[in-house]
Amino acid sequence: MIHILILFIIGVLLGSFLNAWIWRTREKKSIVRGRSICPLCGASIMWFDNIPVISFLILAGKCRACKKPIALRYPIVELFVGIVFAYTYWKHGMISLELIRDLFIIFFLTFVFVYDLFYKEIWDRASTIPAIILALFTLIYGWMAWQSMLIGALVGAGFFLLQFVISKGKWIGGGDIRLGLFMGVILGWPHILVALMIAYVVGAVISIILMALKKKTLASETPFGTYLAFATVLTMFWGEQIMSWYIGLL
Repeated sequence: MIHILILFIIGVLLGSFLNAWIWRTREKKSIVRGRSICPLCGASIMWFDNIPVISFLILAGKCRACKKPIALRYPIVELFVGIVFAYTYWKHGMISLELIRDLFIIFFLTFVFVYDLFYKEIWDRASTIPAIILALFTLIYGWMAWQSMLIGALVGAGFFLLQFVISKGKWIGGGDIRLGLFMGVILGWPHILVALMIAYVVGAVISIILMALKKKTLASETPFGTYLAFATVLTMFWGEQIMSWYIGLL
């Protein structure tokens, strides 16, 4: 139980770092230099106002300096990462390299999810660099057969590359191709197919709902990286069960 609590706290802290990293990346600011500031008024944030989740509750969701509302996404991201980190430890049942691998993946996929959701863009370094690191460690420690990883990477990247070529870059961007590569390295073959299927189904359902509510139209831009990141995490945890369920329907 104590390990689950520790992983939850670590996740919350890393979720807070993710929030800062996402905002600073968007604003083209250094993540290692400069104090935390309010994105609304630019006032420096004191350490006691920068405690994940807790400070948000104490401040009633408002900046101490300008009194403007703090975006609810900040505590949500912190809590989400904390909960998923705790669940991942519970699923593994012990501290291991595989656990660290999965936490590493979740951290970067959360970046992709949030960044694309709010800015409609997949930041290349959040998928390319982790894909390279993960591929190297997978080969070193034998977490997956290299053939499975290679086919998964080729299918993941190739699927989006084909769409990019056919549409001449109108349907998707280069970020989707690199994220597809990352997904393939994470999931391998044939689980990459499960993730792609989930992403398109979830994306279609949400788009239909939003159009029904008149929140978007067919011409609206879709943050597909968000759906891909969600589908990848879902497949990481329950890919085998989803495949068995789907095959059982056939």
